[in-house]
Amino acid sequence: MTEIRRIGPGPRMSEAVVHNGIVYLAGQIAKGASVTEQTRGVLAEVDRLLAEAGTSKARILTTQIWLVDIGTFGEMNAVWDEWVDRANPPARWTGEAKLATPEYLVEIIVTAAV
Repeated sequence: MTEIRRIGPGPRMSEAVVHNGIVYLAGQIAKGASVTEQTRGVLAEVDRLLAEAGTSKARILTTQIWLVDIGTFGEMNAVWDEWVDRANPPARWTGEAKLATPEYLVEIIVTAAV
């Protein structure tokens, strides 16, 4: 049986789960007054969790991005474009959705190879 490793487990969910050479991150959110600030905070958390799992953004396979207002797509993309590994961009999709609380403007979910 293949080992399952949980990173940051809590009563409801883990921050990430590593299984069979893949790391699955829970949806990451961050505090901030704008989509720019929140996107930067989220991507810093993604970097931290990927490092803890033993991998990096160069090995991201897929990314889901949820925005409260799809009109902020360009603002989020400006931060993303500074951050993403241009030699290894993941498959990515972006949608508009209500998030858990009104102060969250962006949530990012990542799956990566370890």
